[in-house]
Amino acid sequence: MPIKKSSDLRYSEVTPQSTYLNRRTFLSAVPLAGAALLATRAKAAAKLSAIKGPFSTDEKPTPYQDVASYNNFYEFGTGKDQPSKNANRLKTSPWTIAVEGAVSKPKVFDLADVMKMAPLEERIYRHRCVEAWSIVVPWIGFPLNVLIKAVEPTTKAKFVAFQSLYDSKYMLSERSAGIAFPYVEGLRMDEAMHPLALLCFGMYGQELPNQDGAPVRLVVPWKYGFKSIKSIVKIKFVEKEPPTTWNLSNSREYGFYSNVNPTVDHPRWSQASERRLGEFLKRKTLMFNGYADQVASLYTGMDLRKYY
Repeated sequence: MPIKKSSDLRYSEVTPQSTYLNRRTFLSAVPLAGAALLATRAKAAAKLSAIKGPFSTDEKPTPYQDVASYNNFYEFGTGKDQPSKNANRLKTSPWTIAVEGAVSKPKVFDLADVMKMAPLEERIYRHRCVEAWSIVVPWIGFPLNVLIKAVEPTTKAKFVAFQSLYDSKYMLSERSAGIAFPYVEGLRMDEAMHPLALLCFGMYGQELPNQDGAPVRLVVPWKYGFKSIKSIVKIKFVEKEPPTTWNLSNSREYGFYSNVNPTVDHPRWSQASERRLGEFLKRKTLMFNGYADQVASLYTGMDLRKYY
């Protein structure tokens, strides 16, 4: 049933809890044709050559099929299985990224130009979503700070704002999705400069599937998944904290920072545990998603309950 207004929307309510808890049964019931389609797409995707990057977890990656078939990408459907069915409408070539705002060298980049900025690295990151499910993915990209340094931000650049592609001709309407489009996100400048923040072009040795944010997305592994904006077309350097889609939709539930924090509950459920896709038992949620040693210093002196 369509959501009539954004205040009705709840990020976790797309998939009923009972459906999610029985996901193994659900996956076993997926028609073989659907699984074959995913496999065909994976084989058809262009291979990306990447060196082994730093910061990788030693945890076992989540199976590709789970990551490619269970997505939050509201432009192509509010059900977790819908983006993988509908995102084939997304045209990823040609693709440009406009970088503007408080920078000395604003530019509209071709995707190929961006990909040549630095060697591509494979980084196996944990990825935690606010609905208490998680994945481990071998992402391919390079630090976002490489692009940031190339455009030379001025002293007025305190935050970085990101914008996804939106095309009403083949994407959901705001009324149907229950959120405003285009999708927007943002980071504080020191967060964006942190070497863990990844400008991502692929996963599992291949180009990103459309439903996972092709052709270029952000990956910020110490934050909840909705901060890792997909299909980026604009990056703007600004002086004030930029608006973000889920904070605009429901500021009580989704703050600007959205750091993974097991001690701060969502208003309607605990964040203390999570379930890895493909697993039945829950595991303890780690502070900053397990990256506290790397990023905790960014928030020294901050009240993480107030700045959630």
